[in-house]
Amino acid sequence: MEQSGVGIAITGSGSATPRVSLSNEALSQVVETSDEWIASRTGIRQRRLAEPGCSLAKLATEAGRGAIEMAGISAMDLDLIILATSTADDLFGSASQIQAELGAFKAVAFDLTAACSGFVFGLVTASQFIRTGVYQNVLLIGADVLSRWVDWSDRRTCVLFGDGAGAVVMQANLHDRLLGFELRSDGTQNNCLNLSYQSQPKNLTDDVTINQGTFHPITMNGQEVYRFAVKKVPEVIEKALFRANLEVGEVDWLLLHQANQRILDAVADRLKIPPYKVISNLAEYGNTSAASIPLALDEAVRQGKIKPGQTIVTSGFGAGLTWGAAVFQWGR
Repeated sequence: MEQSGVGIAITGSGSATPRVSLSNEALSQVVETSDEWIASRTGIRQRRLAEPGCSLAKLATEAGRGAIEMAGISAMDLDLIILATSTADDLFGSASQIQAELGAFKAVAFDLTAACSGFVFGLVTASQFIRTGVYQNVLLIGADVLSRWVDWSDRRTCVLFGDGAGAVVMQANLHDRLLGFELRSDGTQNNCLNLSYQSQPKNLTDDVTINQGTFHPITMNGQEVYRFAVKKVPEVIEKALFRANLEVGEVDWLLLHQANQRILDAVADRLKIPPYKVISNLAEYGNTSAASIPLALDEAVRQGKIKPGQTIVTSGFGAGLTWGAAVFQWGR
């Protein structure tokens, strides 16, 4: 395959969310809480929830179509599809189903799991295929349907999460618009945020016992996750900016994983980034995990806030624990 450029450009974005919206007031009928309690602690006012018949693949496909259209290419131009998700419709993966739905029959497709860091990890993964000249057109989708795995009687977690999908098209380009990145993991803190498999022994024969079970709802140590994010995210952003040879003042937009408004505010404050440069839409959608960054990106692009050539620093952080940051310029 010919290599048209060693650089990378992000040329299109798309997003999709379920039609059903659950406000804080409505949620207070499900669990003991209130709009004031949720909004003051998280900044979230409502979240979108996938209704019966609304699959992860359906949301991801719709987001992907939007990104492909904006990029001005066709699905048949795609070489690779990466789906960043923790909530696939099928444990064997959902990326191939999305490939078929899009009609991207020349593209190879696979899932990538890094929870709320998934989109940033996927961005860096896709960039390696482009930089080596192997692939030229990549569709990266971040999508999650966390409502499947929320304990709706646990007000510490059920108030946080929503469902959605976001996508970008990345293309080989003569000018490199992915300026720097840094990825990190720390498995010693894995127990702070889990969606774990739990099983019961099952005797097959007198001599053979196996485990069978299912995944249990999300559990989270909110205070530890908050402390982790407020400390580690500014550090990883500074590393990515150093690799990009940029100062904080040269950044046009700060686009963080939409977990909690207090985290967004604390990170921006530590980096001395003014509030008008911080992109936030979590009031409307809650924490959509791997979808949150591309969902907010697409919204800001379509509203005309993010303009071609502007510099964006983005950071994802969450279960694993994983975290990472990337610096890129929008468009070619």
